[in-house]
Amino acid sequence: MTKDIPSTEMQDQLSRVPLVIVALATLVSLATFSAPLTALEAMTASLSLSSAEQAWVMSAMPLGCAVGLLSAGALGDTLGRRRTFVGGLVLMALASIAAALSPTGLMLIIARVVQGLGSAGVMACGLGLLGQVYHGAALQRAAALWAAGLGGGAASGPVLTAILLPVGDWMAAHWLLAVVSGVLAVQSVKLPESARIPHRVDIAGSILLMIGLSCLLAALTELRMGLTATVAALVGVAVVALFIFVRIERRVANPILRLDLFGHAPFTGATLAALASGAGVLSLMSLVPTFLERGIGLGPFAASLITLAWSGVTVVAAVCARYLPRGLTPRVQVYLAILGCALGQLLLLASWEGMGWWVVLPGLLVAGIANGILNAALGHAAVESVPPERSAMGSAANNTARYIGSALGIALVSVLIASSRDGDFFTHWHQAVLSTSLMSLLGLVAMVLLNRQSRRQAA
Repeated sequence: MTKDIPSTEMQDQLSRVPLVIVALATLVSLATFSAPLTALEAMTASLSLSSAEQAWVMSAMPLGCAVGLLSAGALGDTLGRRRTFVGGLVLMALASIAAALSPTGLMLIIARVVQGLGSAGVMACGLGLLGQVYHGAALQRAAALWAAGLGGGAASGPVLTAILLPVGDWMAAHWLLAVVSGVLAVQSVKLPESARIPHRVDIAGSILLMIGLSCLLAALTELRMGLTATVAALVGVAVVALFIFVRIERRVANPILRLDLFGHAPFTGATLAALASGAGVLSLMSLVPTFLERGIGLGPFAASLITLAWSGVTVVAAVCARYLPRGLTPRVQVYLAILGCALGQLLLLASWEGMGWWVVLPGLLVAGIANGILNAALGHAAVESVPPERSAMGSAANNTARYIGSALGIALVSVLIASSRDGDFFTHWHQAVLSTSLMSLLGLVAMVLLNRQSRRQAA
């Protein structure tokens, strides 16, 4: 008696299950990240947040995610990517419940940090799981839909929060995100588990990296309140911890980050592109709702809808990236995408006092198209530029660079906007646009120079 063979249609459906789960989990992670953009005023009124606490509420989840990404990647590669992925979703669900129940600003900030740690497990192992299921052209399509999840989450978070504000205040979005994260955690048992690496997890490296990145990102957050002794102390601790981390990583058998990968041009190029993306277009677009509210005079919901011209288009562009001409190599796609992001940023210089909200649309649309293509290309490169057994590390390194760049860019833009006074807001906004555009262009120049050096060495 022979076993029933699944039909082709059923096989196709089964093959799509990992992609659907990973893409939705990525979307939820980014929605959790972006949710406070339209709820900051409501949270401030409810919890009496100080200006410093407001800055920390916005920075807490990126800090947790950046700090946890490489450690989560190491856990995924060593102990199992599915296990780490599911653990990340469970942690996000529990932290979202804690955020919704927060009676003080401090508890909300801590909950946001833990949301970031949970998101790190999802972001680090999601691409790694796709890398072990899909290959070749299928992986490129999967990476494009994963990138669509990034844009979809960034787009839906602020709108979802704005819609739910009249229903259950700022807590409602956290309750919904907790439920969805829990459901996805249950469904993720359908994902295949990865083979384990027969080495111990680098505990010392994880602790040092967390200390170093925590202090570095905390310094960038505190920098918004001015250059103080606290900032200097945090930078000092970060430098020492990261220096010791590098020394340790060169000696251990199973490092969190293989430093030799930076001698591999595709890996270094993808990391630089992610850093430039974070410090450039992502940091500027994160402050567009603030610009629309303070500079143009729009309400939170209207500002979030207009921002969809960037984040929503990013989703469409990421999905459609697979239809680009095959003659455009992934490297060329990254070059053109970063250049397009910089062009979109510079178009925002057209905004002046007294002009309508429509003036920002060309810049948002151009930046959205370019950012979608960039996300798809980087998602593919992050997995392809490392050995198969280290795909979670590649994804984690790429996303860590993106978050660090974003923290750097947001700190810079926030300082410029915070220093504005009555009558000169647009002047400082233009300075922010120019500064972040320069970040994008510097990343592009660094990648071109790196590629030239790599060709000379190969010749």
